[in-house]
Amino acid sequence: MTTFANYTSASMNSLEHNPKQNEVIDRKREILKSISRHEAFTPKSYLFVGFSGLVITVDQTAEVYVTMIDKSIQKKLDEKGVKYTYIDFDDLGNIDKKFDYVVAVDEFFTFANSEDHQRGQIEKLARVTGHSIITSLRDYKNQDYKDKEFSHPLTIRNDGDNKIFLEHHDYDYVDRNSWETTVYEIHDDSLTTYGSFKRRTMFFKQLAKFSADAGSKKFYVHKNLMYKSLIKKNYEHLISITF
Repeated sequence: MTTFANYTSASMNSLEHNPKQNEVIDRKREILKSISRHEAFTPKSYLFVGFSGLVITVDQTAEVYVTMIDKSIQKKLDEKGVKYTYIDFDDLGNIDKKFDYVVAVDEFFTFANSEDHQRGQIEKLARVTGHSIITSLRDYKNQDYKDKEFSHPLTIRNDGDNKIFLEHHDYDYVDRNSWETTVYEIHDDSLTTYGSFKRRTMFFKQLAKFSADAGSKKFYVHKNLMYKSLIKKNYEHLISITF
């Protein structure tokens, strides 16, 4: 199984191919601003787990840290002039530092092979969170059966040079809460695959319980604020977990 870092590499490729990437970044920027306004809190430091368009939106007066991105993404962030510090995910348990906002979108907590794994990931991020974990999640309890096998595909059109992103979910016949995800990037006659990635369902109440066990004070699902990945058309609910 490949890692979450590899999964979010597809997002960078999507953004790089998009001729309207500045508009995309502006829309992502409003997400963090809206959460900050809702919480009446101005973060001075961020830790981003994996690459998302949100990484590029942060005011450069704040400290930006990134984990779970590979060297190719680090190089592209450098080329874009993003000021950040990279931290290895395995080292998070050894650092004596907390980040105001820990941003783990793209359903990070579903990238796990068991409930214990999910609990461990939440506990690990909780220990380095100074104010809130911001994450995203689909409503798996009310998920339409048509969304089980495939996410809604996305085409990035760039003056006739198109890229198609297709995400396939292969569910376990025995454990229906477990599946493997593979992402296909189609460009002309070439095919790039990402995965497969071991996944596990995470429900809102389940995430709230695991977060409370890790010491959270508040769990809030934003009602009028949604997140959309750079490689699919599905919308995900944005959640703030305050410590």
